[in-house]
Amino acid sequence: MDIQQLIETFSKNRDTQQRAIFSSLFILGNRLQTSFDKLDPVVTLKQFMLLTMVKNAPEEGLTLTQIGELLGSSRQTAKKLALSLEKKKLVQIRQSTKDKRKSLLSITSDGLNYFGKVAVLHTTALNRLFESYSEEELTQLFTLFMKLYEGVDALEQLELEQKIDPEKSS
Repeated sequence: MDIQQLIETFSKNRDTQQRAIFSSLFILGNRLQTSFDKLDPVVTLKQFMLLTMVKNAPEEGLTLTQIGELLGSSRQTAKKLALSLEKKKLVQIRQSTKDKRKSLLSITSDGLNYFGKVAVLHTTALNRLFESYSEEELTQLFTLFMKLYEGVDALEQLELEQKIDPEKSS
């Protein structure tokens, strides 16, 4: 089945469109991760996302919990990614001086050097990914993706409500 057949099959009504969009998000996420992992032999895409967050963090750094929330994952997943980056000397994990229970991440000089080396590679990859979009289409896609976060927030709220009162879902 090619993309044109998929479009014809799933463009019939709102329900099939929603299902196609949801499935596509999952599939595209996997394909993007695989493609970027092949491009960069040093870090995985997930590690790169964590590293980008740490690079752009406030001076005091980010906690593992904060990074997990930003990545949409657990603290444990963030810690696993951070430990692998620490082994590569790209980040430093240290105990907070204000709260001994918190671990803070900061980028190392090796991490900054890594960014300098891969900046062109990642820019080229992103440009290739979005080269067929006009400025208007890219702006629309950005706006729609940001709106999708509202839907995810609503879904997470539904999960919380059902955990609190499973009878509400009946």
